[in-house]
Amino acid sequence: MDEAPALHPDVVPLAFLLGEWAGEGRGEYPTIESFPYREQVRFWHVGKPFLAYTQGTKHAETGLPLHAEMGYWRCFPGDDGVPAHIEVVLSHPSGISEVLEGSLRADLAGLATIDLTTSSVTRTHTAKQVTALARQLTVEGDVLRYSVAMAAVGQPLTHHLGAELRRV
Repeated sequence: MDEAPALHPDVVPLAFLLGEWAGEGRGEYPTIESFPYREQVRFWHVGKPFLAYTQGTKHAETGLPLHAEMGYWRCFPGDDGVPAHIEVVLSHPSGISEVLEGSLRADLAGLATIDLTTSSVTRTHTAKQVTALARQLTVEGDVLRYSVAMAAVGQPLTHHLGAELRRV
């Protein structure tokens, strides 16, 4: 039986994300009706300097699939007192790809916060127009909370999603 690879030193600051998470959230945007959703997220590694990531949501009332995304998270640890730099590359089945960059802050009480904003959003010619995204994740113990803001279809950067997930 193969032994699991060691976690690459560059992503050790992101080790708190590893595993599976599940929970519920709510989506809203000026151009749609609000909706409740259930979500599953998985972070894993293969010993390289990145974490792999997959996410999927279903409507909380109908059970129908809503959204999914896959990607990679990279970390460049900061020096003394400097937050780690985070880079995330995500792909959506709707024809959108996003590159996000930001920082990781962790305090002595065990709260970790990741703030990300898009440095690039690309899309296929059939995908809806999305021009910017911002994501904030906080993890405290086995609870992951996040919010996503989006600028799309002529709307400015506006809150779109918020959820609370628990480690499975």
